[in-house]
Amino acid sequence: MAVVQAAAAADGVGRSCTRAAVVVTAAAAALVLLQLCTCVVAAAGAGGDDAKYKDPTQPLNARIDDLLARMTLAEKIGQMSQIEREKATPDVISNYFIGSVLSGGGSVPAANAPPEAWAKMVNGMQSGALSTRLGIPVLYGIDAVHGHGNAYKATIFPHNVGLGCTRDPELVKRIGAAVAVEVRATGIPYIFAPCVAVCRDPRWGRCYESFGEHPELVRSMTSIVSGFQGEIPAGGRKGAPFVAGRRNVAACAKHYVGDGGTAGGINANDTAATFHELLAVHMPPYYNAVIRGVSTVMVSYSSWNGAKMHADHFLITDFLKKRLRFRGFVISDYQGLDFITTPEHADYLLSIKLGILAGIDMVMIPFNYTEFIDGLTLLVQNGTVPMSRIDDAVRRILRVKFTMGLFENPYADPSLAGELGKQEHRDLAREAVRKSLVLLKNGKPGDKPLLPLPKKAHGSILVAGSHADDLGSQCGGWTITWQGFTGNNLTAGTTILDGIRRAVGPAGTDVVYAETPDAGFVRENEARFDYAVVVVGEPPYAETAGDNANLTIPAPGQAIIRNVCGSIRCVVVLVSGRPLVVEPYLGAVDVLVAAWLPGTEGQGVADVLFGDYGFTGKLSRTWFRSVEQLPMNAGDAHYDPLFPFGFGLGTQPSKY
Repeated sequence: MAVVQAAAAADGVGRSCTRAAVVVTAAAAALVLLQLCTCVVAAAGAGGDDAKYKDPTQPLNARIDDLLARMTLAEKIGQMSQIEREKATPDVISNYFIGSVLSGGGSVPAANAPPEAWAKMVNGMQSGALSTRLGIPVLYGIDAVHGHGNAYKATIFPHNVGLGCTRDPELVKRIGAAVAVEVRATGIPYIFAPCVAVCRDPRWGRCYESFGEHPELVRSMTSIVSGFQGEIPAGGRKGAPFVAGRRNVAACAKHYVGDGGTAGGINANDTAATFHELLAVHMPPYYNAVIRGVSTVMVSYSSWNGAKMHADHFLITDFLKKRLRFRGFVISDYQGLDFITTPEHADYLLSIKLGILAGIDMVMIPFNYTEFIDGLTLLVQNGTVPMSRIDDAVRRILRVKFTMGLFENPYADPSLAGELGKQEHRDLAREAVRKSLVLLKNGKPGDKPLLPLPKKAHGSILVAGSHADDLGSQCGGWTITWQGFTGNNLTAGTTILDGIRRAVGPAGTDVVYAETPDAGFVRENEARFDYAVVVVGEPPYAETAGDNANLTIPAPGQAIIRNVCGSIRCVVVLVSGRPLVVEPYLGAVDVLVAAWLPGTEGQGVADVLFGDYGFTGKLSRTWFRSVEQLPMNAGDAHYDPLFPFGFGLGTQPSKY
């Protein structure tokens, strides 16, 4: 222990060296002594203002090399650690040299926090990071899978399953740019998006996070990466991490790889596939994401042929890093290392070893960060994890931080606060809603099409259903909280009912709203109504909580359809994250519209129902007849869908 005490006396590095010094065996003593000497040398080479890594005019690799050479093991492992916001005090960040912080779903500085409160929080953490010996800025990350979902009054766009139905990569790119600047408005420079999973089974609870079932469709939608990060300029290097400026964010392609192909659609389950099948179905979106300069890639909880993805050296290192020449960093999922063992966290030291050696560079360890730091330190000290692996990880993390300008602009830009939820972005989201809606039926056989609906009714119109006046349900999961929740008090937006009222209001049409009308109400009042709009669907959910083996329309949706559509000409608008069982009701309804999870701008639904715009959306995934057919995707040998992939009826705007 005399060696430890001597090293602890070194100026500015006592904390890190003492922490790094675990109980030392005779076999590891030489390695420990070497590391402690490195600490002393690094202390003497602390970064002054003239340090090369602080000079933005220096070549990128020169800055990385210079900073990496100055870092101790503790500082390097700190850079590999991403901890939860609630644990990330300035002291924790400075004492442990933490490289990254995250907000999990619903993790916010305060309820209904404005952008300024977010920025103040992030800036406080940044001050802790910049106070350290080398002043390496912290990288704050947050989920933004359909807008800045954690932030109050942010614009919430349709979830990806709806965006896939637009078949419009340029629209998706514009959405990416809008989301990026809304996230930057709160001082955050890094997002865990996009999800580029190819969902092959709608029973999966994350299927709405997927752009569709076909790899080429998902591949085309990686244009959102260029929206988030900015377009690589002509002559720029393809495949290297790229962030254009302070209105852009570092993006994260997830979840690598095969997360949408698990058996039974069970979240984090096993994907049974040959390597050829994996390359043909699940890998293509990553090719394009890497070419577009995506900064990070997140590893999936799922397994491939029984092997945990978080421990897969071949796919992470040999294929992603070497074959695809990905130069950004690889990040684990939330507590992802814990799930390498069964039961979870059963042998955490083994999990650290397997995950880091597989090629994971940054680890999401929201709470037990000291256990990770101590464990990885031990594994390096005893020679289990070579310093070359640590240096590769830190080099990749520093490359992203330098590339995105974090060293030059570590703090929030207060001039961006007004970007959150601005009208221009809400208009864009409304456009996305219009283009994402898919018209599945328009009129019964032998009847004229019912859509577009007339704004001027002879009598009244009935609006019914659990989802007609429920902002939370139309936004779905990953909205304010992780799972999302029902009701109209979570954030700002327009419900579908509000949109209908606004659409017909100038015509003087009376709108009667009955959330759950029974058969008696309908019999007594059916003569009053020219037609009805019934809005039903799924409650909000996220991840495993959304896994669903039966995919029926949840109560009271089925009863409302039966009660209303048996007596009144009706439009059924289905609000859901995936296709649901609708064949039993199809004959009774006049019109069926798949609205997916449209987000905060419910006016977009009314825009199309009433003919201000035409229906143009095409199914991003196959609509099955019964769950017994699943999984079923376009191109399968036995393909008997209710509505095939790519189906969608069109209408013309009323003015035509």
